[in-house]
Amino acid sequence: MPAPDDSALVPPSFREAAGHAGAWPFEDARKIVGRIARTGQKDVIFETGYGPSGLPHIGTFGEVARTTMVRHAFRLLTDDTVKTRLIAFSDDMDGLRKVPDNIPNKAMVAAHLGKPLTQIPDPFGTHPSFGAHNNARLRGFLDQFGFDYEFASSTDYYTSGRFDAALLHMLARYEAVMAIMLPSFRQERAATYSPFLPVHPETGVVMQVPIEIVDAAAGKIAWRDPASGENYTTLVTGGHAKLQWKPDWAMRWYALGIDYEMAGKDLIDSVKLSGEIVRALGGTPPEGFNYELFLDEKGQKISKSKGNGLSIEEWLTYASPESLSLFMYQKPTAAKRLYFDVIPRTVDDYLSFLDAYPRQEAKEQLGNPVWHIHAGHPPAPELLRHEGRGTAISFAMLLNLAAVANSEDPQVLWGFLRRYAPDVTPRTHPALDRLIIYAVRYFRDFVRPAKTYRAPDAVERAALETLAETLLNLPQNASAEEIQTALYDIARPIPRYQDLKAKGATPERPGVSNEWFNMLYQVLLGESRGPRFGSFVALYGVAETRQLIADALAGDLIRRHAEFLTERGGDKG
Repeated sequence: MPAPDDSALVPPSFREAAGHAGAWPFEDARKIVGRIARTGQKDVIFETGYGPSGLPHIGTFGEVARTTMVRHAFRLLTDDTVKTRLIAFSDDMDGLRKVPDNIPNKAMVAAHLGKPLTQIPDPFGTHPSFGAHNNARLRGFLDQFGFDYEFASSTDYYTSGRFDAALLHMLARYEAVMAIMLPSFRQERAATYSPFLPVHPETGVVMQVPIEIVDAAAGKIAWRDPASGENYTTLVTGGHAKLQWKPDWAMRWYALGIDYEMAGKDLIDSVKLSGEIVRALGGTPPEGFNYELFLDEKGQKISKSKGNGLSIEEWLTYASPESLSLFMYQKPTAAKRLYFDVIPRTVDDYLSFLDAYPRQEAKEQLGNPVWHIHAGHPPAPELLRHEGRGTAISFAMLLNLAAVANSEDPQVLWGFLRRYAPDVTPRTHPALDRLIIYAVRYFRDFVRPAKTYRAPDAVERAALETLAETLLNLPQNASAEEIQTALYDIARPIPRYQDLKAKGATPERPGVSNEWFNMLYQVLLGESRGPRFGSFVALYGVAETRQLIADALAGDLIRRHAEFLTERGGDKG
């Protein structure tokens, strides 16, 4: 999802529509436009932060993805006349306070608690330090998906002297910073607090100790080791000390001239305090907004140390990075549960937005998530051509094809699709090929084990028998629309499925309720919901659907699924 370099090719209609676009990335980008109008600056710096005390997780990706969306909206609003940069900053000089739950060699890491992350051995054994390992994980992921960013390491910036001038300036403003921070603490914490944390010259631990002497002219602080009672004097420059994280955040904004950074809602108070410190230093806090946090299946906040919720790797096992970007785009200020069940719906939402994009006017396109996901250049949707019509294949459709075929083989699904559209191949439809692979994995791990088939009652049995007979009498190449119409006509006379409140319904020609289709999903597919059934039959095949009905009426679907569950339970045992 990189920021493209061909803004000059953007149609004038897009530039005009962008000024009034209501999508949240444009709303945030307009804040930055207002900022540069006040300052006259010719470049803008975006920043995202990462605390590498735990492995990178989806929230980390979300912050970079969302910031990139705002950056691209800003580029369109300014006709790309303002230089932009995105810094992905890692606070890898932070002292590790606890051992994460989801790493190996915990005892080895525990022996180094309190040291900067870049001074702790890598428990995975692949990098010079734990911080380096987690930084590499983050960069590898961001690089894999084309983000345009500059990586920055806190350790590098502190030890190289890049922050020295800002640190000395903050030391000179020590009392002003303390006046901002101390009211935010309880009395006991306030009595020992200092924004500067010296690195112990012997143990290497980042020390949380009171500062006894502040010598701004010499750029030094004096402190006492509470364990040994020994006095030390430490330079605040050159990586000999670092800042507590709120002053550190403020110093970074000031030193680097950050113009935009978003943060989670749990950091609202921290953003305010850091903003006050920036002003005390003579700078201006960045623009930004506070996004809601992700929750796991139980409604608990996702934590990188606990490893709960979905990981980046888990999402990408079952769905595309574009679908993950859509999840990040949608309602960023609303709390959302992030677990496996959201994947199919998100994938199909993405495909629906992609399918609609070519038919939309510029204003609608700028409000379409795929414009933001693909930096203004979404790919054309891949359609199956049948009888002169284009059909988009959904994730739900593929899951149900896998379900009725009871197959985890992608080639079986390709067989159904080629029968419907003979010219389709993985080469002509590479995105569909990837979608099929995702679908069979998701079917194998989540759908098949969770299926619940039920037997039809007398009314449902009669309706299914009528459906089987109707399918037999349809034309050989009946379209999905013709099949769907036949489905409505079967259900319309059955009182249980009549809907007199449907649009255009009359007593003579009632509408058809969703109960009819819910029954088909439950009895034939073992699901509570499913795809448009006419399209499903057209893809799966009329003869195959009639056999599916026969198997359901004979109880074979229930029996075979019970056998599968028994066998699967035995394998697990």
